[in-house]
Amino acid sequence: MVARGEIARFWSLESLHLVSSDGGTEPSALVDDNGSEEDFSYEDLCQANPRYLQPGGEQLAINELISDGNVVCAEALWDHVTMDDQELGFKAGDVIQVLEASNKDWWWGRSEDKEAWFPASFVRLRVNQEELAENSSSTPSEEQDEEASQSRHRHGENKQQMRTNVIREIMDTERVYIKHLRDICEGYLRQCRKHTGMFTVAQLATIFGNIEDIYKFQRKFLKDLEKQYNKEEPHLSEIGSCFLQNQEGFAIYSEYCNNHPGACLELANLMKQGKYRHFFEACRLLQQMIDIAIDGFLLTPVQKICKYPLQLAELLKYTTQEHGDYSNVKAAYEAMKNVACLINERKRKLESIDKIARWQVSIVGWEGLDILDRSSELIHSGELTKITKQGKSQQRMFFLFDHQLVSCKKDLLRRDMLYYKGRLDMDEMELVDLGDGRDKDCNLSVKNAFKLVSRTTDEVYLFCAKKQEDKARWLQACADERRRVQEDQEMGMEISENQKKLAMLNAQKAGHGKSKGYNRCPVAPPHQSLHPIHQRHITMPTSVPQQQVFGLAEPKRKPSLFWHTFNRLTPFRK
Repeated sequence: MVARGEIARFWSLESLHLVSSDGGTEPSALVDDNGSEEDFSYEDLCQANPRYLQPGGEQLAINELISDGNVVCAEALWDHVTMDDQELGFKAGDVIQVLEASNKDWWWGRSEDKEAWFPASFVRLRVNQEELAENSSSTPSEEQDEEASQSRHRHGENKQQMRTNVIREIMDTERVYIKHLRDICEGYLRQCRKHTGMFTVAQLATIFGNIEDIYKFQRKFLKDLEKQYNKEEPHLSEIGSCFLQNQEGFAIYSEYCNNHPGACLELANLMKQGKYRHFFEACRLLQQMIDIAIDGFLLTPVQKICKYPLQLAELLKYTTQEHGDYSNVKAAYEAMKNVACLINERKRKLESIDKIARWQVSIVGWEGLDILDRSSELIHSGELTKITKQGKSQQRMFFLFDHQLVSCKKDLLRRDMLYYKGRLDMDEMELVDLGDGRDKDCNLSVKNAFKLVSRTTDEVYLFCAKKQEDKARWLQACADERRRVQEDQEMGMEISENQKKLAMLNAQKAGHGKSKGYNRCPVAPPHQSLHPIHQRHITMPTSVPQQQVFGLAEPKRKPSLFWHTFNRLTPFRK
C-alpha cells in the first residue's frame, strides 16, 4: 500500500524513468561550465521510494492508488488524434482519469464520458492529485464563521504543501534531466565520435542535433534554480525569475525539435543493421543508463520543452497573489507557453512545406517561382467563379496560401488533375465585400461576390461563390491570411532556404517513385481486439504511436481540415 505522504513524490514521469534502473544510491556528478562537479545523491535526484523506480514500479504504484479508491489524473502533453474507437482521443492540456496502468506503454482512462486506451507517453501525471474543497458557506453564524476560519487556515496550509510539491517536482525533474542529457552526450555521442568507421559527421549531426548546446544551457539553468530554491521551506522558493532570465536561451530547442523527425528516420535506417543495435546497447550499458532505447532518450528534450508550461501553470495555481513570486511565475508561464508555441509553429511549418511542395509537383504546367519561395501554409481552398473584365465567367479552383492566391483549372475528363492558371500577390491586395446586386465598377449583377483590388495598379479581380456560406468562409480565410502573415513576422517565423530546397527536391523524387522526404507521423499500429478493462485478459496495442504533436493547452491555431480536400483534388502523379 502506498502511504499518502508519498503520493506527490512519484508523480513525475521524468523522476521515475530517468534515474538508475538498479535503484542504487550512486551519486550523480554534474559538471558545470567551470569544470567543477556538483554531487547529487540518489535521494536528491528523485526523492521517491526506491521500489517505485524499478521497472514496472510506476504502474504498480498507480494501480495500488487506484485500487485503494484514489482518483489518479493525468494532463495531456500533446494532442492524441485517433480514428480508432478503442483509443481515447484528447487535446493537449486535457485531464484524463487513469483507470488502469498495468502496461507501461498503454493505459486505460476516461475523458469526459468515454473510456478507452491511450499512450502513456502522451501524458504527465499531476503532481497534486487531491485538493481540499474550499469552504463555500455564507451563513453568518458564529460557529460557522469559526469553522470557516479554521477551514481557510487548513486550506492555506494545504496550498503551501501543494506549492511545495510542485516546486520539488520542478527541481527533481530538472536534476534528473541534466543527468539524462549528460548520458546522451557522454554515453552515446562521445562513443559514436570514436567510431569514425560507423558514423559520419553528417550522420551524428542529424541524430543528435544541438543536444550539446541544450546540455550546456540546462546546466546553467539548473544552477539558477538551485540558487532560488529554499530547501528548508520550498513553498517560499521564488523560481519564476529563472525562467524569465533564460527565456531567450530556450529558443535553442526549436532547432532540436525541427531536427528530431530526421533523427528518428536516420536511427531507424541504422537500426536495421545488427551491429548498430548492439553498439547502442553497449553504449547504454557502459554508461549504466536505464533500460530505454536511444530513440526514447532523444525524445526527452522534445517532451521537456512541452512540459514547462504545464508545470508553471500548476505552480501558478498554488501561488497566491500575495506571494513574492506570483508576478514572475505568471510572466514565466506566458513566456514558456510562447516559447513552446513558437517551436510548435516551426514544427508545423516544416510539415506543411513538405505537403505544399508535393502539391506543386502535381500541378500541370506550373510557371514562375516555387510556391515555397514566399509561402509555407495553405489556409483555404475551394471553387470560385472568376469574372473577367469582359464579363466572362471562369470556373477555377483557388488555393489561398500565406502571401499568395493560386488559381488552377480542372481537367475536363480527369477532374482530379489541375492546370496552373496564375496567382495573385495578397500583400498587394485589398479585400472588398460586395452586396448582392449590380456592381458599379464591373457594371454586372453579382451574387455572393467579393473582389480583390490591387493597391499598386488599381486592377480589380471579381469572384463569386456558389453559396453565401462559401463566401463567408473565403472572407474569413482572407482575414486569417493577413493575421497569420503578421503573426509570423512578429514571431520571427522563417523557413531556411535549405529547408525549402530540400522539400522541393524530395517532392520531385516522390513524383518518380517512393518518397524520401520528410517523415510524416505514422498512425497508431493496427490493434488486436481490445477487451473492456474489467475482463481478466487484456490485449494491448503493440506499441506506442510515434506521433509528434507539439501543441499546448491553448493551441494558437487549430489543425486544418483542408488538406483532405487539398490532396484529393491533386493526387501525386506517377
